[in-house]
Amino acid sequence: MNERVWNAREMPDEPEERTRLRVALDGTPLLGKRTGIGVATSLMLIALAARDDVTVSAFAVTWKNRRDLALSVPDGVGTEQRPMVARPLMAAWSRMNRPKIERFVGPIDVVHGTNYVVPPSRRAGRVVSVYDLTFARHPELCEPATLRFDRLIARALRGGAIVHTPSHFIAEEVREHFGARREQMATVHLGVPPLAAPDHHGAAQVVPAGRPYILSIGTAEPRKDLPSLVRAFDALAARHADLELVLVGPPGWGTPALEEAIRASHARDRIRQAGFVSDEVLSGLLSGARALAYPSIYEGFGFPPLQAMAAGVPVVTTRAGAVTEIVGGAALVVDPGEVDDLAAALQVAVDDEAQRSVLITAGRARTKDFTWEKTASGLMEAYRRSRER
Repeated sequence: MNERVWNAREMPDEPEERTRLRVALDGTPLLGKRTGIGVATSLMLIALAARDDVTVSAFAVTWKNRRDLALSVPDGVGTEQRPMVARPLMAAWSRMNRPKIERFVGPIDVVHGTNYVVPPSRRAGRVVSVYDLTFARHPELCEPATLRFDRLIARALRGGAIVHTPSHFIAEEVREHFGARREQMATVHLGVPPLAAPDHHGAAQVVPAGRPYILSIGTAEPRKDLPSLVRAFDALAARHADLELVLVGPPGWGTPALEEAIRASHARDRIRQAGFVSDEVLSGLLSGARALAYPSIYEGFGFPPLQAMAAGVPVVTTRAGAVTEIVGGAALVVDPGEVDDLAAALQVAVDDEAQRSVLITAGRARTKDFTWEKTASGLMEAYRRSRER
């Protein structure tokens, strides 16, 4: 990566370039194994780079992995920046409005903090993505690093930043918790992550072909409530001698509780922990699943239900945060933590062919409302608004 030192007064020479909005996005979530925020950041960049009214660049708030950014961004996205060291910058930005982002990336019109934190700027408009308020609503489910988001978002709002949320539910929570004004909010739904070409051979290494299974996708963290899913599967497995449960997702700080639930399960030999899998294997697993289980306690959006719907897989989920807003009437929905209700809904999704057909048709129709082109258009509106503040 070219670590050019920018002059903040430097401006493009070509008049045509000045008709484009110059936007710098935080690309740090692209580095390492990608979480949902990393996937969202990548797909935002792709959709924005395809437009002719914006010039997009990405920066990374990291010293150790800074050189990997150029290999992680899509075509058409620049990565020139001065090195940024995460810990001292986060400490500074939580207490004061410096150092400014232009010091690191040069002259821009808008800076978009894609992961709860937006740097201070000299003149650039500021937009910060806030995907949920777990740190405020369920602090007991958070690691210490996540709890600092509260102060950083509050400071950004006081400085006039626009808050992008992926759902109306989270927008209302931000307004309630921070006292944000409506004109500071921009609700822009995310799109459906495209499914890769399925690797059926790789999927068969996780669960043998022909075996019926329920699929779960998510990091093993407390708000995903995977222990309740294990207990619901235990009840369902007693009536289905060949049904299996496949858990896809990296380990997290909810792993001990999940492991304890699996050890206590009478059907533990039919619970497969796949861990992190490639996009191709995930597509293969989705294509063969009888149902997707998404039993979260709290969500700000939720990619897995939309991916399952796009793949023609019935979804069973919970009334958790924004999930019902996203799935509409295209999924079976139960209250969080209600193990018996979850087991009953999963049984319908697995066994009732008429209901399965209804869910599959409704799910595919629902996903058409969530495109990345719409996301990019909504973000561009938020960027322009940020410039007016």
